[in-house]
Amino acid sequence: MSIMAYNGGACIVMTGKNCVAIASDLRFGIQQQTISNDFPKVYRINDKCFVGISGLVTDAQTLYQKLVFRHNLYKLREERDMSPRVVSNLLTNILYEKRFGPFFTEPLICGLEGPENKPFISGMDLIGASVATDDFLVVGTMTPAMYGVCETLYKKDMNEDDLFETISQCMLASLDRDALSGWGAIVHVITPTQVITKKLLGRQD
Repeated sequence: MSIMAYNGGACIVMTGKNCVAIASDLRFGIQQQTISNDFPKVYRINDKCFVGISGLVTDAQTLYQKLVFRHNLYKLREERDMSPRVVSNLLTNILYEKRFGPFFTEPLICGLEGPENKPFISGMDLIGASVATDDFLVVGTMTPAMYGVCETLYKKDMNEDDLFETISQCMLASLDRDALSGWGAIVHVITPTQVITKKLLGRQD
């Protein structure tokens, strides 16, 4: 089994009209053994930026702590929050710095950029090679299932309700096709004025 699939897990980010959504499953396991069904892989950096980190859980937690540390230093120096694009560049830098003994994680970054609240999403591999797009990105053990469902259901410029419904259906439909992720999901929808967080009930087997 690949070290990236050791703990299981999956994340999706998706853009809408002046809003973005990020979803992850809730399973934490060790290979085929499930330890917990309350372990989201999504972390809040600030009100307009979230990061989803799939892969090896110990590395994901270390990476998140490094990110929070750098973000706090940035806030002290600049007296403002990091934008999602800056968070993406920072994560790329942190991962590439450790390329010879990498963090076994695949982060996704999503958020709203600038005063016009332009949606921004990006993802990267374990050595920080990043990709930015304007529709959706998926990482985790069930990527083949997620790609198919996301390509079928995604539409451009969805409002926040349609975006929530679409990303939820993509996540739940994909979870049933993979044994290493699932056991429920959590969805965050980021809008210019608020962050909407909802838990989804999934199969517990």
